[in-house]
Amino acid sequence: MNLVLDDLTAVSPEAGSLCSLENYLALPDHTMDERIAAARSQLGATTILLGHHYQRDEVIRFADATGDSYKLSKIASETEAKYIVFCGVHFMAESADVLSHPGQQVILPDLNAGCSMADMAEISQVEACWESLERLGLTDGLVPLTYMNSAAAIKAFCGEHGGLVCTSSNARGAFEWAFARGQRILLLPDQHLGRNTGYSMGIPLDQMAVWDPWAVQLGQSTGGQTKQSLEAARVLLWKGHCAVHQRFLPSHVDQVRAKYPGIQVIVHPECRWEVCQKADALGSTERLIALVESAPAGSMFAVGTEIHLVNRMARRFAEQGKRVITLDDTGCLCTTMYRISPNHLAWALENLVEGRVVNHIQVRPSVKHWAKVALDRMLQVG
Repeated sequence: MNLVLDDLTAVSPEAGSLCSLENYLALPDHTMDERIAAARSQLGATTILLGHHYQRDEVIRFADATGDSYKLSKIASETEAKYIVFCGVHFMAESADVLSHPGQQVILPDLNAGCSMADMAEISQVEACWESLERLGLTDGLVPLTYMNSAAAIKAFCGEHGGLVCTSSNARGAFEWAFARGQRILLLPDQHLGRNTGYSMGIPLDQMAVWDPWAVQLGQSTGGQTKQSLEAARVLLWKGHCAVHQRFLPSHVDQVRAKYPGIQVIVHPECRWEVCQKADALGSTERLIALVESAPAGSMFAVGTEIHLVNRMARRFAEQGKRVITLDDTGCLCTTMYRISPNHLAWALENLVEGRVVNHIQVRPSVKHWAKVALDRMLQVG
């Protein structure tokens, strides 16, 4: 039996679990370590444990593979593991299910681990946007693209309407793919990734218009734009953002350069355009790590991304004589990623040991089909 979270994805609740989650959460985090290790050992090759870069250290230390969401989903789909325990957020578990092969089951240890960016684009809003643009005669030659950080329903929408999924590392390639097939792009749901990518390709800011889905719900059928501004736009940017990366400001770059002359500022392309313009380099989580890894000893970096990854990089590269600090010393924590605790992980794994699958994430077949079409097209981009 499935508990329906929305019209497109369902999750199996725990049934007769050996202990309620509440009892696990009442215990200190550190008391879970031995239990997690023991359960992991018992499950063996039947289970693969994935840890996104932004997970807390107490959880990611148990991961069989670490990385960004697409990399992890792909790794899991290429294994013979029956169970995929994804320590990430909801859209990542959905993507893992879309890419999984028959017989694999995806588990998200905490159903409350969502993504603020993904939540900023609901399928009903996207459908309303498309209908509005269709009435304006702007969907001919319009190619929808969605960032990996989106719900499976949004990925499926793009797949069904001739578009694809992109990551932060191949966004430029996705734009080039789309422009070879149409005259205009609708990029969901992160306006900053879209703006930074478009600008790097020579598209001026005045040819990139922001579509506000909330304006439509207030009766403005053109998404807060005019028909003329929409017609002039080569890229339509959805009004969405990452709550973590949007916190970085141009003043943070100025302050860190003043305090540490010669420091290199590297940031994620989910950051504001003004921040990215002041940075020395942009990159996905994997590229940010690679930039520091390839730098000579004595280098110093200020990194604009989630604090758990920055702190992990700082410890790792200190041994190589490199210094890594956060761009904003108040710390930028992804609170939804932080929701998955050792207690959630122990609960999920110990239930698996007893033969019970909890928090089983399943994307509905029709949505799964078109979402996979969009993801497969992404492979054409590379």
